[in-house]
Amino acid sequence: MSRTFAITKSGRAQGSPLYAALIAGLACALLIGKSLPITMDGLAAVIEPLCAVSDPAGSSLDRVEPITSHALPNVPGKRVTIVRVFYGPGGFTRAHRHAGSVTAYVTKGEIRSQLAGGPVETFKVGQSFFEPPGATHLVSANASSTEPAELIAVFVADEGAQLTTFIE
Repeated sequence: MSRTFAITKSGRAQGSPLYAALIAGLACALLIGKSLPITMDGLAAVIEPLCAVSDPAGSSLDRVEPITSHALPNVPGKRVTIVRVFYGPGGFTRAHRHAGSVTAYVTKGEIRSQLAGGPVETFKVGQSFFEPPGATHLVSANASSTEPAELIAVFVADEGAQLTTFIE
């Protein structure tokens, strides 16, 4: 499942275009986010209400940190939002759905994930997974009970949509 790409002497990436595009998109989004004169507190105040309808029941170390959010000028009515999800040892997020498409990239530890109808999979640092709009995410958890884990999640959803809805 994991693929790599290499930068050649000419500076061109070789390998999976999807991974190159994902990394380039994340890099651009992070650079744009750092160049904006908005504070993270201000950004969090805007994004946080969109992320969840109730508190997830997991570890007290579990949290979601907004990174950036931008309207997509070439796709009217859509917005890209990037967040970092931290899981403490044994941490998890209860079953939920997302309003839009989500691509997750593991940056620390290992993450267990399962979408309804699919197997439980474990993703390691450098691996990513995709959630289509409205899919039921049954398992989203730190695979370790002793080490923390984290991922970057990139949402593409309708402007103003609630990004995460927990399933009762």
